[in-house]
Amino acid sequence: MVDRQDAVIVNALVRQALIAAQEVMGENGLNAVLRTSGLERFIGNFPPDNLEPGIKASQYARFNEAIEEFYGRGGRAILKRIGRASFQYGLNEQSALMGLAGLALKALPKRQRIKFVLSSMADALKKSNPQVEAWAGEKDGKIVYAERTCAICNGRTSEKPICHLYVGSLAEAIKWATGEEYNIRETACIARGDEYCLFEIGEPRAGV
Repeated sequence: MVDRQDAVIVNALVRQALIAAQEVMGENGLNAVLRTSGLERFIGNFPPDNLEPGIKASQYARFNEAIEEFYGRGGRAILKRIGRASFQYGLNEQSALMGLAGLALKALPKRQRIKFVLSSMADALKKSNPQVEAWAGEKDGKIVYAERTCAICNGRTSEKPICHLYVGSLAEAIKWATGEEYNIRETACIARGDEYCLFEIGEPRAGV
C-alpha cells in the first residue's frame, strides 16, 4: 500500500473541490482558505481537468482543515455543502468517468441504487488514481462506504470523525440515485486511529 503521506490528488479532483468550494464559499472565502492552507498558486488559477498529479494528500487535508477553522462551528456544514456541490460538478463534468452517464436507475430497488452509485464513486476514484483504496459493501446489514486512503484526514488527528466533505458527497450521490435524503454517519476515521474511514448509510430522513 502507498504511504498515505506520499499519496497524491489528481488535478481533476483538486479542480472539482475548488470549484465546489468557490460555489459555496464565494471567491473571497476560497482565496482566504487557499492562502491559509499554503495553496496560493490556485488563486484565480485552478488546475486543468486531467489526471496528472495535483497536490499531496496532506495538502488536501490541510485545505479541508482550513475551511473548518475559517467557519468555526459552521465549518462542518460548509464542508458538507462543498461535498454536495463537488458530486454535482463531477456528475455534470465527469459522468463518464463516474460510470453514471445516461444511466437510468429507476427500475432498480432503492437499496440496489445506493450500492450501485457508491460503487461507481469508488471505481471512479480508483480510475483517476490507482493509489486509492475505496469500496462499497455491507456491514451488520447496513450499506457502507469505506476508504483506506482518505485524503481529507491525511496526517490529521481527532477524537471524532472529521471527513465532513465526504459525508456531503455521499449524501448527494445517494439523493441523486434515490430522490431521497439518507442519514449518513462516519463511524470510523483514520484521523481517530482507525484502519480506514467508514461511512454508514442509515434510513431515509423523514419529511425531506
